[in-house]
Amino acid sequence: MQKIMIVEDDEILCKELSVLLLNNSYEVVVLKDYENAISEILKIAPNLILLDINIPHLSGEILLQKIREKTNVPIIMVTSKNSEISEALSISNGADDYITKPYNPNILLLRIGAVLRRVNRENNTLSYKNLKINISKGIIQVEDKKVILTKNEMIIFAYLVSHQNRIVTRDELMTDLWNNNEFINDNALTVNISRLRSKLKDLGYTNLIDTRKGQGYILS
Repeated sequence: MQKIMIVEDDEILCKELSVLLLNNSYEVVVLKDYENAISEILKIAPNLILLDINIPHLSGEILLQKIREKTNVPIIMVTSKNSEISEALSISNGADDYITKPYNPNILLLRIGAVLRRVNRENNTLSYKNLKINISKGIIQVEDKKVILTKNEMIIFAYLVSHQNRIVTRDELMTDLWNNNEFINDNALTVNISRLRSKLKDLGYTNLIDTRKGQGYILS
């Protein structure tokens, strides 16, 4: 599960953001200690930060600069300032994206998803719950336990993780395999799903891939 940190001192907006993110399968952490913001961010190690420009003790733009001195964690600036200058400053200081208040919740979710997908592609990694997925090495790991996937198993699992909030059809999985130059038939897909489930079970994740009869698969 991807962890998102909210840096926002408006309690009402903070609660609204938390509910929105929790309802969309994100883990949420809210920054409370603004005086020690950098150490808190490094300790929590979020996958993405939603950073408001107007925060206590120092501006969000200054905090953005200080964060960038320590980590490349993805950051989306959230602000009521609607000007090209503010946007340019945020992007030039290292923000990955920028959205102004009031924002459409669906647009915010789309931007969060886009930033996370881009970063994951660059790092060639994914995560789901406590699983760390290294696509290039074909490894899924949780704590000190790991399993090695075949190329087809990794393509299937990576696709399921990337579309974790909905049912994925068998046709979609077959198409994704074909797009990766892996040509398998329907029976071979069933075998790969079965082997993938077995390997996930070895990591303590039983029934992680849920079959929806006549529809496809979804991660539980």
